[in-house]
Amino acid sequence: METRAIAKYVRMSPIKLKPVVDLVRGKDLKEALTILKFTPGKGSELVEKVVQSAAANAENNHDMDPDNLYVAEIYANQGPTLKRWRAASHGRAQRINKRTTHIGVTLREKE
Repeated sequence: METRAIAKYVRMSPIKLKPVVDLVRGKDLKEALTILKFTPGKGSELVEKVVQSAAANAENNHDMDPDNLYVAEIYANQGPTLKRWRAASHGRAQRINKRTTHIGVTLREKE
């Protein structure tokens, strides 16, 4: 049995989120939440919210025991990029890429 949670269009670059995601892949739910709580940075807060959402889905929608859950799959893939312009010298314009990310978490019960 497994359950999922996805956060789409998160306004942070996937390059900043992927190291945080790699920290908790394959860990128990409680251990993963503890790691995310004490990891500095905004990225860990965003990933923690998605993991907590997946845990709530497991408990409330699928009647799974939170003590037996582990992070089976977790990813931070690139979403669409917002392209913006900034004034530069000599009347030119420079492009600013505001990147977005899709964060997905799959929790499974231990056998």
